[in-house]
Amino acid sequence: MIRILISRDPIDLAGETERVETGDVGAVASFCGLVRADDGVDQLELEHYPGATEAALDRIARLATERWSLQAATIVHRVGPMRPGERIVLVLTAAPHRRDALDACAYLIDRLKTDAPFWKRETRGEDARWIEARESDTAAAERWSTQAP
Repeated sequence: MIRILISRDPIDLAGETERVETGDVGAVASFCGLVRADDGVDQLELEHYPGATEAALDRIARLATERWSLQAATIVHRVGPMRPGERIVLVLTAAPHRRDALDACAYLIDRLKTDAPFWKRETRGEDARWIEARESDTAAAERWSTQAP
């Protein structure tokens, strides 16, 4: 089961986790990203390209289910304005065993950072600026193309 959700609403961590804890699941791995207050960030705003963003997230989730033995893969991503400390992204993977769940979860967060069309704008006081992709995110995503499953 693959679940992709892009929403302006807060992420329901407990509800989303409960959805994947079914059947032959022996392990659930999760990553929950929070808006950071780096250098005085007051607000982070995310924009996306509806349809294209969901398709990109679905594609990487399908690749993960082909690569690892997963019963579920969930990606929930917020868009719109958010304050420091708010949840911005949730990735869940459910598998019979922990190694597949952990590896697939890491893969999904690494790939979505580079493969999904999101645009970020940070606001500090009166100053707002668009954020460029980080080289470290690209390197993290690229490691999966050279790593054997």
